[in-house]
Amino acid sequence: MFQVAERRRAQLRELAASYGRSPDIRSVAVVGNKPMDPSPERARAVDDCDLVVRVNGFRVDDEGDAPTYGRRADVIFFNRALRATPWFFTGYRERLHLLVEPGRLHWEPDSIPSWWPQDLGQVHMDNDDLTIPLSVDMGLDSVAQGLWATTGTMAAWWARTTFPDATLQVVGYSFLDAPEQTRWDHSSGDDCLVGPEHRLALESALFHGWVSDGRTTIWP
Repeated sequence: MFQVAERRRAQLRELAASYGRSPDIRSVAVVGNKPMDPSPERARAVDDCDLVVRVNGFRVDDEGDAPTYGRRADVIFFNRALRATPWFFTGYRERLHLLVEPGRLHWEPDSIPSWWPQDLGQVHMDNDDLTIPLSVDMGLDSVAQGLWATTGTMAAWWARTTFPDATLQVVGYSFLDAPEQTRWDHSSGDDCLVGPEHRLALESALFHGWVSDGRTTIWP
């Protein structure tokens, strides 16, 4: 079982690296979806990474925009409750789409929304490789408690554990400074409620704990 899981992770690591600027991934940016003011320095830090990971209904800078969110999107973490933005399906054939399915541990069906492109080619993430070990890191039991991390935290944890020798740029995560929030504001689209299955204070603490080893930079 352990060898099978390790083989899955190695295969996914190789697949993800093939979407980056170089097969040797030494830096990864993971970008959340909070609204941000322009910052050429932050946008450059994102786009200069070997691999750029984005989440759900993400936003990128268009031609002529003030540099804010960066322009690259190599790997997309998303779920079935996706609220697609104008950028999500643009150029989707050139990106790796990783579908997280924590709800499959309890109630979520395995059906795919009919409005997604039939050739999206999403890779379904195994809960044994992602949801459950991440919950253990946060002190949660996803099976017994029905609690798990947000898709954004799953993306960052995956990047950190999949490329353990790479530096990590964390951008656009509102709960790092406001773990008490009960609604999400988004860089594009309407706001929405934070799901009852999430514990943002634990996620915030997890991220801040990563900074001590010098590999992770959190952008305000």
